Amino acid sequence: MKTLITNGTVVNATGTGQADVLIENEKISALFTPGTYEAGADKIIDAAGKYVIPGGIDAHTHMQMPFGGTNASDTFETGTRAAAWGGTTTIIDFAIQKQGQRVEDGLETWHGLADGECAVDYSFHQVIGGVDDSSLKAMEKLVDEGVTSYKMFMAYPGVFYADDAQILRAMQKARDLGLMTMMHAENGPAIDVLAEQLASQGKTAPYYHGIARAWQMEEEATHRAIMLADLTDAPLYIVHMSAKQAVEQVAWARDKAKNVFGETCPQYLYLSLEKQLGASSDQWGDFEGAKWVCSTPLRSEQEGHLEAMWQGLRTNDLQMVSTDHCPFCMKDQKELGKDDFRSIPNGIGSVEHRVDLLYQGVVDGRISLPRWVELISTTPARMFGMYGKKGVIQPGADADIVVYDPAGHTSIGLNKTHHMNMDYSAWEGFEIDGHVDVTISRGRVLVEDGAYKGAKGHGQFVKRGLSQYLI
Repeated sequence: MKTLITNGTVVNATGTGQADVLIENEKISALFTPGTYEAGADKIIDAAGKYVIPGGIDAHTHMQMPFGGTNASDTFETGTRAAAWGGTTTIIDFAIQKQGQRVEDGLETWHGLADGECAVDYSFHQVIGGVDDSSLKAMEKLVDEGVTSYKMFMAYPGVFYADDAQILRAMQKARDLGLMTMMHAENGPAIDVLAEQLASQGKTAPYYHGIARAWQMEEEATHRAIMLADLTDAPLYIVHMSAKQAVEQVAWARDKAKNVFGETCPQYLYLSLEKQLGASSDQWGDFEGAKWVCSTPLRSEQEGHLEAMWQGLRTNDLQMVSTDHCPFCMKDQKELGKDDFRSIPNGIGSVEHRVDLLYQGVVDGRISLPRWVELISTTPARMFGMYGKKGVIQPGADADIVVYDPAGHTSIGLNKTHHMNMDYSAWEGFEIDGHVDVTISRGRVLVEDGAYKGAKGHGQFVKRGLSQYLI
C-alpha cells in the first residue's frame, strides 16, 4: 500500500521545508518537491497548512508498574492507545528487577505484559534493583536483547535503592558494555528521615511530599552520580529532573565535555508545588494535591525552578522531555495515602499530552519548531539507539509520522481529550494552540478525523543499538 502525505511542511530537528512524503511497506520511501509525484497512491493525506513531523518517542513510561501496594492504572493496551491519540508512536518502558529477583526474569515478565498488547512500537530499559554478581553478569546479555540502557535508584530504600558501592560496580560494567546508565537522583535515606519528621509533626498532606523531597536532595544526588560516572567513565542520563540546582550540576559536567545528560518532564515545566501539590477542593479537601504526587516532586514556581527547566531545554543542558508516565486513579489508589503522604502512589499520567504541551512552548516563544521535534522525537531516538529507524522524516526510516495542525486547538480534560485509564486528569483545563490530526505508526493510520483506527498488537518490540548521542 502506498500513502502520500502532500502539501505539508516537513519539520525535522535540522529544519523545516515543503515536501510530499511517500510511504510504502511501513517505511518512508521518498520525499518529493510538492506536487511532483505522479505515480499515484492508495491513500492521500492533505497536510496543507500543517506540520509533518516524526512520531513522538516517549523514552520514560511505566505501564502496569507495581508501586506502593498497587499497579499503575494504564496497561500496555490502554497506555499505548492514549499515546497514539497524542502523537507518540514509540514508548520505552521499564522492565523491573527488584532486590532478590533475577534480571532475566524481570525482562521476561515485561515482554509478557507488552507482547501483543501495544498499539505503538515499544522498547525497554532494564531496572537493576539489586546489584550483585548475578545481576552484573546478567547485564552482559542486555545488549544482545536490544536493551541498551538500565536504570538505578538513589531513592526508595528497601525497594529499589542502590548505595554508592553498588552504583560504582554497575557503572563499571556499563562502561565495558556500552550501556547507558539512567539514574533516579534523590538522596533516599535522607528523604525518609525528613518525611518521618514531618509525619510525626502531623504534616501528612500531599504538600509535604514536596517539602520532604527538598531540592537539596536532588542536587546532592545528581552531583554524586556525576562523580561516580566521571570516575568510571560511564555515560550518565539523569531522569525526571525538576530542581534548577540539579540542572546546574549537569551543565557543569557538560561544560567539561562529559557524557552526562538530563531529562525533564511536562509536569516540571507547567505544574508547581504551590498550585498543584498545595491544592484543595470540595471533594478531596487538601488531599486534592495527591493528584500531582510524583518523584522527583513538583517544585516551587516562586523559586524559579519551572523557568530554569525551560532555559535548560533552550541551552541543551537538558536534552529531552519524557513523561515518566505512571498513572494512578484517586479512588482506591492515591487514596491509599489519605492519611499520610508517604503512602500515596507516586506518579502522574501524561503520555497522551507531551507532544501538545511541548508544542505550546513553541507557541509561547520558548522553543523553536525544530527544537520541539528534537526534544520529543529525534534526541530520544539518538540517545537510546534508534535514530535513522525512528526520530526523523527521511527515506528508509519507519513511517512513524504525525500531521500536526498549528491552527487547531486541544482542550485537555477528563471529559474532553482524555484516553488514559485514570479517573482524573492531571492536566484538567489546559488549552493547547495546536492539534494532533493524524498519527501514523509504521505506515498504519492510528488516529485520523477524530477517530481511533489502531489496534492492540500492531506495536512491535524495537531492539535498540547503543546510544548515538555520545561525545
